[in-house]
Amino acid sequence: MKTPVFAFTLSMIMCVGAHAQLKWEQTTIELRPAPNDKQAVGHFKYQNNGKTPVHFKSIHASCGCTTAQTQKEEVPPGDKGEITATFNIGDRTGTQVKTVTVETDEAANQKTVLTLKAEIPQQLEITPNFVFWTKGDKADPKTINVKVGKDFTVKHIKVMSSTPDFQAKVGEAGNGQFKIDVKPQDTNKVVASMLTIQAEDSTKVFYATARITNAPTAPVAPAGLKPPVAPAGPTAPARPTAPTGQTH
Repeated sequence: MKTPVFAFTLSMIMCVGAHAQLKWEQTTIELRPAPNDKQAVGHFKYQNNGKTPVHFKSIHASCGCTTAQTQKEEVPPGDKGEITATFNIGDRTGTQVKTVTVETDEAANQKTVLTLKAEIPQQLEITPNFVFWTKGDKADPKTINVKVGKDFTVKHIKVMSSTPDFQAKVGEAGNGQFKIDVKPQDTNKVVASMLTIQAEDSTKVFYATARITNAPTAPVAPAGLKPPVAPAGPTAPARPTAPTGQTH
């Protein structure tokens, strides 16, 4: 009676062993692009360690800035290949994490998430990136500090204002730092300007904002409501009257 059970179990093991199996060398890749790189590219390598072919059903990147391509649609047993994930850096800086979801026919809803992590060096650090004056304030200049990233060499920066209502003057502060003095023409009206900041001979653009804001106003009671009335002070107790018919 035990023989059929053993034979069935052995058959199941053989079936599982014969199933397709895509083995990934790694599912997470960390990259450190050079300062002038426009793309970060990760190569996710795989091998079919099973006995049947593996077919790619779909490959989807997590955002429009990332694309993914495979060398083949079908991976025969024992064959190798890779999926190439390309992240377009653009103006992005700092830590960027992008994913690619790969679906195969190895099993129902078999999906693998590939992660591409890129550390994009920041060329310029802008602090603060917002300066403002209240309407009617004295039109004194305010300073924006610019620090050059450690992986970069910047000798000069340029600043442009989107409106003529503000003037920006660049000065060197030493040790790879600059200061931008921003001064409004006047503070008689509410106005804003976008400041574009670039290192010389670089296409990367950084931004800061200068603005004249309205002065804060005192709160006003909503329409239809009366302002609160102060409680009346304590009144003196009434003087007692003499009983009727009583004489002194």
